[in-house]
Amino acid sequence: MSHHQDSAAAKQDPRLDISDVYLFKGRNGTVFVMNTNPVSADKGFHPEALYEFHIDTDNDAVQDLTFRFRFLAPEPDGRQAWVLDRLTGAEAADRNAPGTPVATGSTEEIVTTPDGLKAFVGRAGDPFYLDGTVITAVVTALRNGEAVDLSAFDPQRASNLFAGTNVTAIVLEVPDDLVGSDTIGLWTTTALDDHHGGWLQINRCAKPLVSTLFDVTEAGFDDYNATDPRDDLDNYGDLVRQKVAALVSANDTHSDPQGYGAATRDIIFPDVLHYQVGTEAGFGAKARNGRGLTESVPEAMFEIVLNAPVSMGLDAGYATGTLRAEFPYLSAPA
Repeated sequence: MSHHQDSAAAKQDPRLDISDVYLFKGRNGTVFVMNTNPVSADKGFHPEALYEFHIDTDNDAVQDLTFRFRFLAPEPDGRQAWVLDRLTGAEAADRNAPGTPVATGSTEEIVTTPDGLKAFVGRAGDPFYLDGTVITAVVTALRNGEAVDLSAFDPQRASNLFAGTNVTAIVLEVPDDLVGSDTIGLWTTTALDDHHGGWLQINRCAKPLVSTLFDVTEAGFDDYNATDPRDDLDNYGDLVRQKVAALVSANDTHSDPQGYGAATRDIIFPDVLHYQVGTEAGFGAKARNGRGLTESVPEAMFEIVLNAPVSMGLDAGYATGTLRAEFPYLSAPA
């Protein structure tokens, strides 16, 4: 999985579970996608939660601009009204700040504001694809510092764990001149009202598979999903460096395992998707610029941590549905 059910709170309430984040050039601006509630997509959005796109415009892993979605309780027909707020400056990191409402709407409809911002909130096919045998082999090797054992993998029988599954998606397309910078960083969060004047951050997601590969939610570490990207290197940098060094040493894929571990640590953290606004997105092992809807990000992440390619035998044709050429770009739900 990418970030599917990667925390205890997200498992308890999948409405708060962020599975994947995408950032790419759209027809009319920069597209931000947060997919939640993976596999079923049948529970909507939590009416006491905030769903946030955090945008860093000066490369310090601190948000300078936040787009925040708030939801009302579902109507009898299942639809939910939503409000989109824009927060800048110090307010961007303040969940109690009111922000500026910029759009309202209801799930399953496309909303366009007078300044050209587009929003869609609703069910969609999951564009993520992953072979279960391969991910298990890589995660096991990384966890134990041992050779990757792909003996159980038959490329002729490769299959997508998430074929035919849906997500509840939030898709936002923002005109480039409203994004705030030529180069941005993005991460997303869900946060739940604690009914004591504060918020509990339940889930966060940017780069794919970080929590799955590195056990950053394991006992003995601060709750990764409750922390912020600016603290990633201090909190989890040494963990990643050691795990990657042990992996490449066991697989003999680099002459300097410790050096490669440190270099990989600095690729992974801070856990922010970086993107040059207006350019074609792509998330690969050698270069990363946002994240499109079709690339094989698991294979990219496998190669990053192992320093050797690992094929799943899959391509975007194995994903659920057919992507749309126009906004909201994701496929219709299965």
